[in-house]
Amino acid sequence: MPIYEYGCYDCRKRVNIFFRTFSEVATKEATCPRCGGANLKRLISKVAVLRSEESRLESMADPSNLAGLDENDPKSIARWMRKMSSEMGEDLGGEFNEVVDRLEAGEDPEAIEKSMPELGGAAADDDWFD
Repeated sequence: MPIYEYGCYDCRKRVNIFFRTFSEVATKEATCPRCGGANLKRLISKVAVLRSEESRLESMADPSNLAGLDENDPKSIARWMRKMSSEMGEDLGGEFNEVVDRLEAGEDPEAIEKSMPELGGAAADDDWFD
C-alpha cells in the first residue's frame, strides 16, 4: 500500500496520496485531496534509515570519523562530539549540550572542566576505591 508525496500547483500545498496497490499508481490519475486539482508533481519523499546499535557502534569506531579532528581546536572537538552524539541517537542531556556549546564558542576545554567539576563523575577526593 504505497503512499506518495506530491506538490499541488493549484493550491500550492504538499500532499500525501494513498494508493491501494502499486498498479493503481500507474493507472489512476492522482488528484489533490485538499483542492481536488489534478495539476500535481510527484516529489521525492524523505526517508529514514534504521540502523542497529551494532552498526552505529561500528560507524563510530571507523578511523575516518577522526578526520578533521584537531585536539587543540575546541570547535573541532565540538563538531566531533555532536557527530558522535548524533550517531548514538540519544539525547545526552543539558550538561553535554552546555559543554558542546561552550566548545563551539571557542572556550578552552580545561577551563570548562574546571568550571564544571561534576563532569568527571565522582569528585577527586572521593576515595571509594580504598
